[in-house]
Amino acid sequence: MIRKMLPPRRTAGAPALAAVALAAALAAGLGGSTASADGDNPPPPPGSSPVCAFYDGNGPTLYGEQGERVSQVQCMLANRHYLPWSAVDGTFGPQTLLAVQRFQADNPPLRPNGLVTAATWSALWHAGPSRETPLPYPPT
Repeated sequence: MIRKMLPPRRTAGAPALAAVALAAALAAGLGGSTASADGDNPPPPPGSSPVCAFYDGNGPTLYGEQGERVSQVQCMLANRHYLPWSAVDGTFGPQTLLAVQRFQADNPPLRPNGLVTAATWSALWHAGPSRETPLPYPPT
């Protein structure tokens, strides 16, 4: 008797759950580390930066928003050492605003207005790590 194999079932939210799991693993330090301060939570070694897989568009993102676009901005800013990994929470608050403004100021011709427009998205997608260590928060 020949049985017909059914295709595997996919869960609609699987990519989103995978992204949340990745963010949780990054926040936990991937090794079960309980470090919470920036000095105790060093950036990944060169060449092994975590992949940001929350959003792949260029829609405008601004202060006060929440969701995948914000998580993507935060992850990319953390990869570039403008934001500590502990701040990747999906909420565009004051710490994210400051990080966006500093990134924009370091990448002319962007204006440091804190609005993540198509031009800022493009700069984020194409920029490499530009800071050796995360910036202090609050600013000194």
